[in-house]
Amino acid sequence: MKALGRLLSYLKVYRGMALLAFLCLMLATAGNLAVPALGQRVIDKGIVPHNRHLVLLLSGSIIAVALVRAVFTFYQGYLTAKISQGVAYDLRNALYEKIQKLSFSYHDRTQTGQLLTRVTSDVELAQQFLGTAFLQAIGGLLMLIGSVILMVRTDAPTAAVLLVLGPVAIFLFLFFFRKTRPLFVLAQQKLSQLNAALQENLAGVRVVRAFVRQAYEIRRFARYNREVMEVQLKVRRTLAFAMPLIFFIANLSTAAVIWLGGRSVIAGRMTLGELSAFTNYILMAIFPIFMLSFLMGSIAQAAAGAQRIFEILDTPLEIQEKPDAVPLPPIEGRVEFRDVWFRYFESQPWVLQEIDFVAQPGQKIALLGATGSGKSTIINLIPRFYDATRGQVLIDGYDVRDVTLASLRRQIGIVLQDTLLFSGTIRENIAFGKPEATMEEIIAAAKAAQAHDFIAAFPEGYETHVGERGVTLSGGQKQRIAIARALLVDPRILILDDATSSVDFQTEQRLRKALAVLMEGRTSFIIAQRISTVLDADLILVLDKGRIVAQGRHEELLESSPLYAEIYYGELEEDVAVRRERLVYDAGEVA
Repeated sequence: MKALGRLLSYLKVYRGMALLAFLCLMLATAGNLAVPALGQRVIDKGIVPHNRHLVLLLSGSIIAVALVRAVFTFYQGYLTAKISQGVAYDLRNALYEKIQKLSFSYHDRTQTGQLLTRVTSDVELAQQFLGTAFLQAIGGLLMLIGSVILMVRTDAPTAAVLLVLGPVAIFLFLFFFRKTRPLFVLAQQKLSQLNAALQENLAGVRVVRAFVRQAYEIRRFARYNREVMEVQLKVRRTLAFAMPLIFFIANLSTAAVIWLGGRSVIAGRMTLGELSAFTNYILMAIFPIFMLSFLMGSIAQAAAGAQRIFEILDTPLEIQEKPDAVPLPPIEGRVEFRDVWFRYFESQPWVLQEIDFVAQPGQKIALLGATGSGKSTIINLIPRFYDATRGQVLIDGYDVRDVTLASLRRQIGIVLQDTLLFSGTIRENIAFGKPEATMEEIIAAAKAAQAHDFIAAFPEGYETHVGERGVTLSGGQKQRIAIARALLVDPRILILDDATSSVDFQTEQRLRKALAVLMEGRTSFIIAQRISTVLDADLILVLDKGRIVAQGRHEELLESSPLYAEIYYGELEEDVAVRRERLVYDAGEVA
């Protein structure tokens, strides 16, 4: 209920429309309550004394009240829909903005499908509650109060029936609500798992088919789908059990009113018109309890959805700007790591330990080591994708935690190993970090990244659509567009996460020449899988199990680092073996 209360706080922005909708609701409810009173007068003053004129007049009044009530009901529904859609709009924007700000560590442990469910399905549940269930519950409460007041005024002893049976119905409603709410929370969780499985499968559809795993994925999806169905069936069984009980109480109340009211009419304490009005009022008083029974599922679902929405909105940001953070001025590119330690979570082992090095402006820094040695983690600390657990990361003497994130990241260009392009044109992807770039600047960046020739060969050139995640381009083409995207922002610090891994040999040679020119004057960090790609680096950091075990230039490391020498000579032997196999194969082909 706390989550629902917090959800209602979003109505503050629309308080004017909300008040107007509430006024329309009150007037529509007043119209509903007026009809039985008019019906009473039709019977007692018109039908019983055979006054045709009064019957026609009062019947016309009932029609007029019904028309006015319909107008107010329409405007109440329209305003409520407008408010609920506005709140849903605000919630989706707030969730998306929060997801954009959440740290990489949060995304590391959260499935994409889970987030999609919260932004879509959970928000829709909240919108349905505000647009339907909440106003209907308020309207029902107003009708209940009005009906009870009019019943007591008409015949207090008979009205006591509702005071006895009404609380029983309310107790049953609350009991079943408490039973169903956890089930709705579980249902949303199961739906999130289903969406996560669907999103993962769609993203990896080519891998699934390449390894002939369609049957397995179909079974996995069916399992999640069955779990959703089973939870929903539990909810419906509970609701199906609740409904007959509440209907029984309603019928019992009506029977008691007719019996007691009939005795009052026979005794002369109540007129026939009053009994008719009283019967209508008892139905109006019981109706809100019926309505709450029908709305029970919607309210419970909305409570579950709101709870999951606010779980996201309340998630603390691990990477935050300090209140006194200052913009990072144009930098030269000096990067320093001072005794940096890092781990992703408190209970996990250290990923980096005692990392100390200095990269001078314009230097080319290579990070070399086995998978899991900490290379990617080091470069992720520079733009503050993560924060060092201990120690400092400084750029031009500024601790990266003391400057604004935007001013920091605008001066860093990154090409990740897993290249991601967005749906849209090649031009839009290259200009992603600098939307205001001119066409001349975009083409210059593409030429520098050895991408212009293949882009120009497309019929639509730079306006060619790349498809979702760039699936219409080869790995090498995507990589070169990603490099052009990074170069267009003219960064002072350039990070290349094995950026030449997805290109052929000839393209790699052209790309290396282009990168050699482009890295002039920039501090460049290169994650390398092979020593042969970084022989000319100004500083090579050799990492092993999260520590820098050696650092220096190639010649120095060959003499001082056994690990570096082992990797280097191992690569030479591998290259010789590959060349020998190639020569043997070529000779066989000629023969």
